[in-house]
Amino acid sequence: MTDTSALPVSALSEGELLARFTPLLPRGRATLVPTGDDAAVVAAPDGRFVVSTDVLVEDHHFRRGWGTARDVGARAAAQNLADIAAMGAVPTSTVVGLVLPPATPVGWVEDLARGLADVCGPLAVGVDGGDLSAGERLVVAVTVHGDLEGRDPVLRSGARPGDVLAHAGTIGRAAAGLAVLATGTEDDDGAAAAGSGPLATGTEDADGAAGSGTLLAGIADADDDAAAVVAFLRPVPPYAAGPAAADAGASAMMDVSDGLLRDAGRLARASGVEIVLDPLADSLADDLAALAPLAARLGTAPEAWLLTGGEDHGLLATFPAGAPLPEGFRRLGTVRAGGPGVVTAPQDAPHAAAVGWDHFRR
Repeated sequence: MTDTSALPVSALSEGELLARFTPLLPRGRATLVPTGDDAAVVAAPDGRFVVSTDVLVEDHHFRRGWGTARDVGARAAAQNLADIAAMGAVPTSTVVGLVLPPATPVGWVEDLARGLADVCGPLAVGVDGGDLSAGERLVVAVTVHGDLEGRDPVLRSGARPGDVLAHAGTIGRAAAGLAVLATGTEDDDGAAAAGSGPLATGTEDADGAAGSGTLLAGIADADDDAAAVVAFLRPVPPYAAGPAAADAGASAMMDVSDGLLRDAGRLARASGVEIVLDPLADSLADDLAALAPLAARLGTAPEAWLLTGGEDHGLLATFPAGAPLPEGFRRLGTVRAGGPGVVTAPQDAPHAAAVGWDHFRR
């Protein structure tokens, strides 16, 4: 059989392209009518559903050549499913919109579908349709739905003075991976990329042909460099920790996508409270130690990655004082009455650290 994965999508009709990748997508436990009709039908036994959308734009959120299309698909799914978990819900279904330049290899789209399935399949989350369009730049837009299973949603606005701030999942690893990638990347004008934004992955060589995702093999000799890059390309949010936190009485919760300082500030502002972070040497000692060798090689402070790096998609939550923290959560600080939205950084934080990622202000 002739391999057509290197053909551009413009060589196929829309129906032919759909036929290539839709069989690769998983059907979820809540999917009643899957992709193929004008709309999917998904069960909502709770009577409510949680919904969130994220858009990934080429050269803004990911770069082809920094990994594989499978990485892009996995990352697109993971960051959306984390938003559902942050509400205390269980993800059930996704729909995906794709904008594809005509020269995009068919194999790139197939690998994107495989990446979506890598994350959604094991969680019994369906990829239940979406839309295709041609355009000048690759865009992957994912909308995800979730089931509260009878729980009240956990909002950002519920933190109260006296609560404990805690975090589940990894932190700082994705920022370290971005820093590794940025050291070996050049912009079109030859200047080294500064990593100003959550740039991620792709699978095209410089000539536009489908690549094999061999970037990791040449990125560095050290294992922690490669591990950091993988953490950036394929984040693994603690999905189960969201519903567990809700069941344990979490008063507020959110996904950390734009950095601990920025997202803690959002939670504090929504709740009308101040957050005081514990010294990093106490709260994140193991993370500091793990990131220190790589930070030293790159000439930066690991504290900056922990405080301002996003894209790990861990969960930040507050719990009543004295309540046992659910498994996987560790204490980061406390909540107190004060200036709404104020986050008091720990004494051992770098003074020059940026606040975190913002799509319009860098």
